[in-house]
Amino acid sequence: MCAGDDANSLEQAAREFMGARSRLFGIAYRVLGSAAEAEDIVQDAWLRWQTTDRTDIREPTAFLATVTTRLAISCAQSARMRRESYIGPWLPEPVDTTSDPQLGAERAEVLDMALLFLLEKLNPVERAAYVLREAFNYPYQQIADILETSDGNTRQLVSRARKHLAAERREPVSSTAHQRLLKAFITAAQNGDLPALEEVLAADVVSYADGNGTRGASRVPVVGRPHVAKTFVAYAPRFWPGTDIRWVEANGRPAALVSAHGEPVALVTADVSERGIERVLWVVSPAKLAPYVASLRD
Repeated sequence: MCAGDDANSLEQAAREFMGARSRLFGIAYRVLGSAAEAEDIVQDAWLRWQTTDRTDIREPTAFLATVTTRLAISCAQSARMRRESYIGPWLPEPVDTTSDPQLGAERAEVLDMALLFLLEKLNPVERAAYVLREAFNYPYQQIADILETSDGNTRQLVSRARKHLAAERREPVSSTAHQRLLKAFITAAQNGDLPALEEVLAADVVSYADGNGTRGASRVPVVGRPHVAKTFVAYAPRFWPGTDIRWVEANGRPAALVSAHGEPVALVTADVSERGIERVLWVVSPAKLAPYVASLRD
């Protein structure tokens, strides 16, 4: 094979990889809950694709999805150990979905922050099986091949994940209702309005702040309507003066980007059901906030 043939082969490989890239990132991100780690996985998949004998590979996307899923599972297994030393609650890294609402998937499932947060409680193989089935609509046998297990075991993995999520989470409301309640919550929090806060919060609401040691971020979840409401009333005079709110989209849901003196300090999202706000998710860690904000400016 001459140099020209090598160049043409690599160009074809690059085209095939770029055609699958959004799907590969979507798989890795959903399994890991981290855009930075997902990008590393996609880059690793590209390096492996370059050195793979592609002569007999008839479905490049399927091959690449298999490589990416297995790399993501391996990364998730080591990430679980790393996150044990994380300071305070760990939340998924937010992503801007305005340009790709489904993030490379056939269905915009397994994407919002609250669901990714709950997926973290599953083992990596269960997460991968659930993601491939619910977001990408892979047949069970294909998922089994990717995970190197049986069709029956794959169905059990997906079933267990569904049952776990159903037990942990109520049916979310529409995007319009979600935004209305989130705006009402932000307004009440800014004003330190206790009755208004209690009106929009579910009885067993939990507030999580992901700061990884950032000053001012609670290192433990705040649980229950009275405690959550009173906490936000107490924080109102210290946190909100001098801040601006920009309404954005994160992970397919409305979110509030809070800036102080022109610098982003928090991204606020929520898990909302017919009962009200079930979870308040505050991303204040600069390592997670900065990439999201940068993506908005592109």
